[in-house]
Amino acid sequence: MSADPARVAVPAMLLQMRGITKAFPGVQAVKSGSFELAAGEIHALVGENGAGKSTLIKILTGAHRADTGNILVNGTSVSFDSPITARQAGIAAIYQEFTLIPTMTVRENLFLGREKTHHGFVDSRFEYQTAVTLLTRLGTEIDPEAKIADLSTAHQQMVEIARALQTDARILVMDEPTAALTPREVERLFAILKELAGRGIGIIFISHRLDEIFAIADRVTVMRDGDTIGTWRTAELTRIKLIEQMVGRSLEEEFPKVAAPRGEIGFEVRGLCGGKIRDVSFSVRRGEVLGLAGLMGAGRTEVARLIFGADTKESGDIRLDGGPLHITSPREAIAAGICLLTEDRKMQGLVLKASALENFALPNLLLWSKSGFINRRRERSRFFERVDNLNIRLSGPDQHAEDLSGGNQQKLLVARWLETDSKVVIFDEPTRGIDVGAKYEMYLLMNELAAQGKMVIMISSELPEILGMSDRILVMREGRVAGEIEDVSTATQEQVMALAT
Repeated sequence: MSADPARVAVPAMLLQMRGITKAFPGVQAVKSGSFELAAGEIHALVGENGAGKSTLIKILTGAHRADTGNILVNGTSVSFDSPITARQAGIAAIYQEFTLIPTMTVRENLFLGREKTHHGFVDSRFEYQTAVTLLTRLGTEIDPEAKIADLSTAHQQMVEIARALQTDARILVMDEPTAALTPREVERLFAILKELAGRGIGIIFISHRLDEIFAIADRVTVMRDGDTIGTWRTAELTRIKLIEQMVGRSLEEEFPKVAAPRGEIGFEVRGLCGGKIRDVSFSVRRGEVLGLAGLMGAGRTEVARLIFGADTKESGDIRLDGGPLHITSPREAIAAGICLLTEDRKMQGLVLKASALENFALPNLLLWSKSGFINRRRERSRFFERVDNLNIRLSGPDQHAEDLSGGNQQKLLVARWLETDSKVVIFDEPTRGIDVGAKYEMYLLMNELAAQGKMVIMISSELPEILGMSDRILVMREGRVAGEIEDVSTATQEQVMALAT
């Protein structure tokens, strides 16, 4: 996919950031950052975790002060000492984690801190009418008096955008805006962003999903190790060239799939039912990567949770190495040789306030215990060995999990499960929210697991990933298996979507 060439050439520069530097104790976060944004342009800012993108954006939005460098908005030099002064200059940011107050209404959130008053009382009628106008501009019919907590993620995002427009923002920063959206909701969001760009609003778009970059962005700026590497028109780039600029090395291919010798069927699910899941059956061979595709809500994660004992199955059989498994809890699944890397590593996978070592040790304490005592030397030895093998970047074993990058958090979870020597490894959205370098390492790990004869089930919403790394694909729709693709080498995204819809 490529950006609309009709929207590429726009003359007026809304924003220019030149020679930006920023250091924190022990870390030079931005060494030489530059970025520009034209009126009516959608400009992607990409790079690996730690490249300096977030720091550059926080400087732009007033959360940090630059050590050196210049920022020009509409040709005028500016310096922001807080997010409030940045908003007053027409800069608004919408982050992956929304800042809306769930217990308040849409209208109240739109005017929070900027209430329209009349004789000392809130003019709720004016606010309501203004909210209707803003939401109508975005093509949505959200009730201004609806509670935020009752809205879908997509609708909450529309409210965030409406709030930005309500402040007359001319520069809109969107950080991972599609992380929790369905493909249809993404299409709607992109249509709105193009409409906003058509009105002269400049949009900075940050995403780890390369398909989205090529679908929506007019230009792309790459940062690496605190430096701005360069800016290109999206139409001039290929996926591989963009990835190479981000990681700083040559890549022959985006998905380094190596087909391992496939052995006998080792894992079987027959007639699985529970919750929305109805009569799901499939098998996995030793050395095979089975891709599980489908739209959001199709039941992929629910299948994984039933297998892992996180949810209670109503009926169905699960067999490993020919023998039946009676799993009623994750503890029993782990003991049987099944592990699950959950789609939400922060809420369901990690104890964020605990150390990296403690998170690694959680399901493995019995491996290093004798007579009720933990062999701490053995525990640390295994931890450092896994950290080294998986290239996990951390300051030390006591670093809190919440302070690790997304890719290193994911690799910490992988290290934890590898220690259990599981036979069936279920990856649920293994590369969500991690940069391209960490994604590549995750793919190499899948190859390694398959080469060891393990059975890998990969659930992913990214069709290029499903097609690039699977030996076979199972497509789900509305809690059931809609179809199977045996020959992945000739499969297309359209073929997968046809089964999914």
